[in-house]
Amino acid sequence: MIDDEGVNHGTVPTSKALQMAKEKDLDLVVVSANQAPPVAKILDWGKYKYETEKRAKEAKKKQHTVDIKEVKMRYKIDIHDYEVRLKAAKKFLASGNKVKVVVMLRGREMQHSHLAMDLINKFQAEFEQEAVMIEKKPQIEGRNVVMILAPSGK
Repeated sequence: MIDDEGVNHGTVPTSKALQMAKEKDLDLVVVSANQAPPVAKILDWGKYKYETEKRAKEAKKKQHTVDIKEVKMRYKIDIHDYEVRLKAAKKFLASGNKVKVVVMLRGREMQHSHLAMDLINKFQAEFEQEAVMIEKKPQIEGRNVVMILAPSGK
């Protein structure tokens, strides 16, 4: 048993430990029940719970979740629109998110899937000089050609 000042009292009967906790107007909390003998601590349970929740909240604030942002286009895209999509993808990658590049094919455009593959390979080539890794190579999925880019953590 460990008291509120951090002093280890060794193995103490439960009744005596409860009595010591009552005398100090604190709670007896089992910290590690799996050990032999189990470890218990005398502390203020409300304060302990509040501090652990506060630490967990602070850790969560500093955490960055990786999202998958999507950039959609068609293979008949104009130069300026292509540059806008490229700039958006670079911005997403710079902020630490993954980018899913989708080239949509509609109707008879399916017959020209090689043009969509050429466009997506051109898009991929734009990132050759930058620290970007290809998580999923370009491939045809239904009526779309899809590729996933991820920032390489360098």
